[in-house]
Amino acid sequence: MVFLNPGKTGEEFWDGYVKFMQAAASDLGMQLRVLDSQRDRDLMLAQARTVLQGDSKPDYLLFINEQYAAPEILRLAKDSGVKLFAVSNTLTPDQQHVLGSSREIYPNWIGSLVPNDVDAGYMMATGLIQHARESHSGQPLEMLAFSGVKQTPSSQQREQGLKKALAENPDVRLRVIAYGGWQWQRSYDQARTLLPRYPNVNMVWTASDEMAFGVMQAAQELGHTPGQDIHFATINSSAEALQAKIDGRIEVLVSGQFTIGGWALVMLHDYDNGVDFAKRGGKDRTLPIYVELDETQAARLAKHVVGKDNYGLDFRRYLLQKQSKLRDYNFSLRPLID
Repeated sequence: MVFLNPGKTGEEFWDGYVKFMQAAASDLGMQLRVLDSQRDRDLMLAQARTVLQGDSKPDYLLFINEQYAAPEILRLAKDSGVKLFAVSNTLTPDQQHVLGSSREIYPNWIGSLVPNDVDAGYMMATGLIQHARESHSGQPLEMLAFSGVKQTPSSQQREQGLKKALAENPDVRLRVIAYGGWQWQRSYDQARTLLPRYPNVNMVWTASDEMAFGVMQAAQELGHTPGQDIHFATINSSAEALQAKIDGRIEVLVSGQFTIGGWALVMLHDYDNGVDFAKRGGKDRTLPIYVELDETQAARLAKHVVGKDNYGLDFRRYLLQKQSKLRDYNFSLRPLID
């Protein structure tokens, strides 16, 4: 197995994502190699070319449609004999209109597993608005939003969820959506400009925790107190984000997507052993994995995130080949938080 990791080496979210994958691979007896693309699309494609056209090809390549790189990865994989599986971000509907979905024009692209990012964006926004209403009764509600990368489906979908929540709460004024590119520094710089420009903002929605902490640092430097006069909602499960939820600086924290790669390995293990997930729930799946964490759940998840164990999970128990009566998988964040 090779995983093309779009993130940077040492980037906390992707470190946690890979850690969960490695726990699954260890339990399942799979060899997993991870290539960090350093958020460089050209490097990712060069890595894909080496993997798919080199002398020592893997059985499976897991890829992400970060910055719309997936179509080129599929083209590189043609006639390679390597099976491809999309995780976290699959091809957009427009891309699939041209290139087909899995097992069509590119039959060695066998499936995909992505989280329900529209729901995540919506959960963050509705929870954030509720906290702001309770804290600022009778006052205008104003929001800044920090999205990720325009050319990445998860970023677009989280934004869709945000806009759905805003449509249901027309009294909330969204001042601007900034594109922080998933980066602490960029979001910090943007917030240093935007917060003074919009002094009545009392809500910040961010599409990742790295961006949340960049904005939070700027807000504190400008005299704000997170969790009091300005409220934060974000997504991910870094140790810092979980602690910020516990101590109240982040009031709405949604998590779950770091498990996607590990669950994909369970599906591929079944596939490699003759149990085709396409016949047991479908070849392309959107997993309702996200949970809005309370303080107790954040503390429980934090123990797994900072620990060195395999999250207390036996990944073999999730294999359908061992549970012939089950029609589908039961992947969930619940065993890690309840």
